[in-house]
Amino acid sequence: MPLKPLLALLVFTPLASPQSLPARETLYYTVEWRLITAGKARLEWASEQRPRAGAQVNLRLESVGLVSKFFKVEDDYSANLNAAFCGQSLQMTTNEGSRQRETKVTFDSARRKASYLERDRAKNTVLNAHDIDIPPCVHDVMGGLYLLRTMNLEPGQSTQVAVSDGKKSAMAKVEAQQREDVKTPQGTFKTIRYEVYVFNDVIYRRSAHLYVWLSDDRRRLPVRVQVRMQIAIGTITLSLEKAE
Repeated sequence: MPLKPLLALLVFTPLASPQSLPARETLYYTVEWRLITAGKARLEWASEQRPRAGAQVNLRLESVGLVSKFFKVEDDYSANLNAAFCGQSLQMTTNEGSRQRETKVTFDSARRKASYLERDRAKNTVLNAHDIDIPPCVHDVMGGLYLLRTMNLEPGQSTQVAVSDGKKSAMAKVEAQQREDVKTPQGTFKTIRYEVYVFNDVIYRRSAHLYVWLSDDRRRLPVRVQVRMQIAIGTITLSLEKAE
């Protein structure tokens, strides 16, 4: 249950006002893998309530139960965004089994460069350090989820936007597909299902499909997020458990 597939949530150009988002919000998820509860996730949003202020997004992921006994996961992701949801910086700390990594990315809109640094925390060594070219505004994969919530993409509509994880920058397509009723531990929601094309060598090499279900109301809550990979790996599903 690696962190990166769970981070590939969304990025694109806003079609509605970002002021529709709350000042602060915490969402709790149950993570299911191969039909068992494999982990818990906590997603936090905090924005500064002043003109042209930015926001911060935090994700905490932990394995539970049998999965945790065989492959313990404790991952943290944090991203800083500007008022237009453009990425400014991100930091990711992964503890997955014996693997301990720390990744930092700085997005410099003036230079149009993203600086990437990945370290092995256990060995205290640098694994990867480089710069890549980016457009003046590029969205990190987590901040994009909140951007999606400000949009008015109806089923049948799609758009493309600039997205980067610091290792690669590309235009990613997002497609509103259909309305569905979705049952979660938080309750049953009327939703719109979106597919986000960041896998299959767009941003991530892995062959997979990413879907996001947003509640079809003013809150636009991400009630389900799902990554469907090859049968050998399986499907990872995040289902909303509680919203604060």
